[in-house]
Amino acid sequence: MTTTMLKVTGLKVAYGGIQAVKGVGFEVRQGELVSLIGANGAGKTTTLKAITGTQPVAAGDIEFLGRSIKGQGPWDLVKQGLVMVPEGRGTFTRMTITENLQMGAFVRNDREIDDDIEKVFGVFPRLKERRNQLAGTMSGGEQQMLAMGRALMARPKVLLLDEPSMGLSPIMVDKIFEVVADIHGRGTTILLVEQNASRALGLADRGYVMESGEVTMTGEAKALLNDPKVRAAYLGE
Repeated sequence: MTTTMLKVTGLKVAYGGIQAVKGVGFEVRQGELVSLIGANGAGKTTTLKAITGTQPVAAGDIEFLGRSIKGQGPWDLVKQGLVMVPEGRGTFTRMTITENLQMGAFVRNDREIDDDIEKVFGVFPRLKERRNQLAGTMSGGEQQMLAMGRALMARPKVLLLDEPSMGLSPIMVDKIFEVVADIHGRGTTILLVEQNASRALGLADRGYVMESGEVTMTGEAKALLNDPKVRAAYLGE
């Protein structure tokens, strides 16, 4: 039986008097790549912020590895293996690439950190070439790679990716999705939040569609990709 890694039930999140997430529920099973798609403003990023403890939960529950994590802070969640790459990347711009990766392992105290940095360089050869370069001098795509590599340094059991392709050139978008597929192929469970529905569902095992703070459709990724409603709303057909 496949283990449920992350389970969200009846999640509600509000900003003041505005309810941004209205009873959302979904799950991510071990080894899956699950895509959460929807238009800008659908509530996808707010959902991730609630899961990772950076946005208060008004109602509902969030379970990670079978235990409720509602109300826990990001530090505790990262130590447990729930790690997010935020929208906008959030690299430490005045630190080098290597220093950024070391910061990703801040919650660890083992002796394998340097080995894991080399593993990240194996996934992202471009970062290895520039390991002593300041993060702030890199392109947006390179900073996205660095943010993903930094997250891998925490040894995530579930990796949350929030709009990894946003603002990137078409060539770099191709590269980022190749890397996401590679990371998943190495065994990492992933929840991918994306506006690029065709690319996200093309990689995913299953998908959820969010509209106006609610999950309106769910199913196998290929079925959603071929669904006329999804294609009309998100693929311009």
